[in-house]
Amino acid sequence: MKPSPFDPSFFEFNLPPDLIAQRPAEPRDSARLLHVHDTLDDHRVTSLPDLLQPGDLLVANNTRVIPAQLSGWRGEARIGITLNRPLPDGTWHVLVRNAKRLHPGDTIEIDNADDFTATVLARHEDGSATLRFNHEGPAFSKTLHRAGALALPPYITRANGPTAQDSTDYQTIFATHEGAVAAPTAGLHFTPKLLHRLQARGIGQVTLTLHVGAGTFLPVRADAIQAHKLHAETGTLTAAAANQINATRARGGRIVAIGTTSLRLLESACDAEGVVHPFDGDTDIFILPGDPIRSADLLLTNFHLPRSTLFMLVCAFAGIDRMKNAYAHAIAEKYRFYSYGDATLLHRATP
Repeated sequence: MKPSPFDPSFFEFNLPPDLIAQRPAEPRDSARLLHVHDTLDDHRVTSLPDLLQPGDLLVANNTRVIPAQLSGWRGEARIGITLNRPLPDGTWHVLVRNAKRLHPGDTIEIDNADDFTATVLARHEDGSATLRFNHEGPAFSKTLHRAGALALPPYITRANGPTAQDSTDYQTIFATHEGAVAAPTAGLHFTPKLLHRLQARGIGQVTLTLHVGAGTFLPVRADAIQAHKLHAETGTLTAAAANQINATRARGGRIVAIGTTSLRLLESACDAEGVVHPFDGDTDIFILPGDPIRSADLLLTNFHLPRSTLFMLVCAFAGIDRMKNAYAHAIAEKYRFYSYGDATLLHRATP
């Protein structure tokens, strides 16, 4: 019997391990680009200005990745911490390795920095916790940059952990607002030269902020996709950006979301009529096939993991059969996959 589209196995595919990119393309815009519309066309990211139209508008995520991986001790117990998102009261929601050793009131001594501790306020059933650090604001950021490391995706292998080169490679050209655990990887393909060429062709650019959380690495483990819960992520879309997006649409231009994070925030800020409104808060939107996409006309995004919420999202955007065919083509043509890999330019499926 054919699996239901809402059975995670429906979104499974086999990927040869040697197609998982361990380093980005150099230069960044030399990565390959699969143009997915009525046909499948092989390009480079440098072709993007020619694949778009004057009057189109790029919407990119300007979040900046922080060194979110910490380690420390509660007594004799070794504790691994991955920051997920800050909470309004100054505490942090975190993912924890060895979480069962923690209890409310415990103090964790953080490695690699003097006078850096965290108090456990709550431990949650999903292996996460709420912590209050003994520093806040600029002092917390300064200490974090001494003590923390990049939380690179588990499929990027480094024998001795992330390198100094990763600290540069894993930031996009748009990165200005600190807070992400993971990079919005579609933005990694852009260079100053490419942005200049896009501007010269009459293609606009605007940014929003969605701080990508650690939950982006988590697979769908539930038997039914609808039972899977995404961790909330914090986002901001200004009134000026919303006005520019709506004005572009009104004059016939297309909205090109740079990455699934940009699309998720646009959809969170969009009403039933396709009008985008200012947004400032948390979103846990989970986009599945059958859900209407109202905010964007095209999506530039990398190749995603099987059974992942992001592969489900691109199937919702461009169509399940089209995306399965695109991924089969990419594997046959040896495209490079995942965060440091190649890209796709997707057209929204016609309802």
